[in-house]
Amino acid sequence: MALYVYAITGEDHPLAVEGMTGVGAEPSPVRALACGPLYAVVSDVSEEIRPKRRDLLIHQEVQERLMEGGPVLPLQFGYTAADEATVEQALRRDAEGYLANLERLDGRAEYHVRASQDEEELLRQILRETPETRELNERIRAGDPDPQLPLTLGRMVAAQVQERQDALAAGLADALVPYAEEHNARPASGDDFLNLSLLVSDDRKEELLSAHSGLVRQLGEGVELRLSGPLPPYSFVR
Repeated sequence: MALYVYAITGEDHPLAVEGMTGVGAEPSPVRALACGPLYAVVSDVSEEIRPKRRDLLIHQEVQERLMEGGPVLPLQFGYTAADEATVEQALRRDAEGYLANLERLDGRAEYHVRASQDEEELLRQILRETPETRELNERIRAGDPDPQLPLTLGRMVAAQVQERQDALAAGLADALVPYAEEHNARPASGDDFLNLSLLVSDDRKEELLSAHSGLVRQLGEGVELRLSGPLPPYSFVR
């Protein structure tokens, strides 16, 4: 039977997954599959697993339960293997790398930092602080018929938005990265202009939280700086 694979752990992990049931329409018990010094945490599945809310929550719940007991290499949602032999073969083939990863991630968790900005407030700020855009905006509002004015103003505002948000994102990252042992910056999406992942040791967690709170106070209204964690270290599994 096919297996859904949640994570890889070391042989000394307590594996406190008793009573947990896994993903799928007919959930089976979550269990550990041993292979030498490693365990794969799995459950049996009989269908293709799609990202439904219930299954996403179960996947995350298993990861968080495992994190409580020690280092874990979390797999992204949706990873399945044909059978136990396939999983065991993968564990044997890459055992050295998995063990090195587990040692590197011991006592550490991932934190996500995202930031967004109120567009209307930013636009008012640009018009207030940039003479060129303010002049164009005043000409348009006064009824200047030049059809190029709105296009020129739009390009200038867009350039200012990009420049200001890039500078703010860099400043926020510079303030938070020192609390992390590793970090990954990814392209932001939606309304966000910052998407940063931090690998933080347990003994620096409070410092990170304090730094985040300080930045929130400094930024004031108009900018939302969101910190989530501790999370399984998806971004830092090599």
